[in-house]
Amino acid sequence: MIYCRIWSILVMTHVAKVIEIIGSSGKSWDDAAQVALDEATKTIHGITGIEVTNMTAKVDPTTGKITEYHSIVKIAFRVEHPK
Repeated sequence: MIYCRIWSILVMTHVAKVIEIIGSSGKSWDDAAQVALDEATKTIHGITGIEVTNMTAKVDPTTGKITEYHSIVKIAFRVEHPK
């Protein structure tokens, strides 16, 4: 059992792996994080938690409005061993 301090959860496995990805959205930072998680779940199984480590945005210089939100997300998942 490993205690993952980043997410303050217990991971019921011997080994966990953490990757970092960036999600983008035209709506919000929350949506950008969900986009990143949704994309990760297409190829990664056993996701146990996420941590949003940074949030940035693209701004239209003409209007001064945010045009795109970016969330940098660390994703933890179990390392699966062949059976």
